[in-house]
Amino acid sequence: MVFLLKRIGIFALTLVLASIAVFAVLAVLPGDPAQVAAGTQATPEQVAALRQEYGLDGSVPERYFSWLGDLATGDLGTTFVSKRSIADEIGTRLQVTLPLALMAMVLAVAVALPLGVLAAVGHRRVSGTVVSGVSQLGIAVPAFWAGLMLITLVAVRWGWLPAGGFTPWGDDWWEAVRSLLLPAISLAIVQAAILTRYVRSAVLEVMREDFIRTARAKGLTRLTALRRHGLRNAAIPVVTVLGLQLTALLVGAVVVENVFTLPGLGKQLLDGINSREIVLVLDIVMLLVFVALVVNLLVDLLYLAIDPRLRTARR
Repeated sequence: MVFLLKRIGIFALTLVLASIAVFAVLAVLPGDPAQVAAGTQATPEQVAALRQEYGLDGSVPERYFSWLGDLATGDLGTTFVSKRSIADEIGTRLQVTLPLALMAMVLAVAVALPLGVLAAVGHRRVSGTVVSGVSQLGIAVPAFWAGLMLITLVAVRWGWLPAGGFTPWGDDWWEAVRSLLLPAISLAIVQAAILTRYVRSAVLEVMREDFIRTARAKGLTRLTALRRHGLRNAAIPVVTVLGLQLTALLVGAVVVENVFTLPGLGKQLLDGINSREIVLVLDIVMLLVFVALVVNLLVDLLYLAIDPRLRTARR
C-alpha cells in the first residue's frame, strides 16, 4: 500500500511538472493564434478582440492556471476557429489512434516473443543468427518508409488493402480494420525488431543462471527448463520495454497517420500546431503524457505481480 501511494504521488507530481513544461514551451513559440484566426487583412483592433475572446490577453501564469483549472474539471474548451468541442474532437480521433496503437502492439508482441526466444535458444545456430540479423535490419527501417513501401506493394501493386483513408467503425467495422492494418504493420515492424532484441537478451541472461543449469542437470530440455523456470525472470525487462513501446507507438502514430491520411490524434496534433490551436495542442500533448505515466505506473505494478521477491522487499 505504501508503495502504491508513493507511486501515485510521483505520478501526480510528474503530471503537474509536465503540464508546466508543455505550457511554457508553447507559450514562448512564435506566432499569434488570434492573428492566424483573424487573417492577414484583419485590423489590430480585430486581433485584440480575438485575443480577449480566446483568453490570450492575460499573463502566462494566469493563462496556465485557467487552462489547468479547466483541464481538472474536464472542460477542454473549444477550438479557436471552428468553435468545435475539443473533447468531442479528441474522442473522435482516439477511435482511430487507440485501435491503431493496440493493433501494432499486438502484432509486435506476437512476432517478437517467439522470435526472441528462438534467437536466444539458437544463438549459436543459423536460426538464431538469422533472427538477430533480421531484427537489426528492422530497427533501421523508419516507420514512414515502411509505410510507403507497404502502400506501394500491398495496396497499389497487389490491391490487397486500402492505401489510405479510414472507414468509420459504425459504417463497416471490417473495412475499418482493413484501413488500419497497413499502418499498424508499418508501426509494428520497428517495435517488433526492438522487442525481439530485448527478449533475446533477457532470455539469454536467464539461460546462464544456475537454476537453469540445475534444471537441465535434472533431465529437463532447454525449452522445458526455460518455460518452467526462466520465462518469469526474463519477463521483467521485457515488460519495461513493452511499456516504453506503447508510448512510442502513440507518438509514432503522428507520422504514420499522415502517411496513410488517417483522421487520428497524430494528424489532429499536426493540424493544431499548423493552425496555432494552442489549447487543442496542449490538451492532446497532456493526454499523451497522461497515457505514458499511466503505462509506467502499470509497469511498476506488473513488476510486483511477476516477481514475488519485489513484494517482499516492499514491505
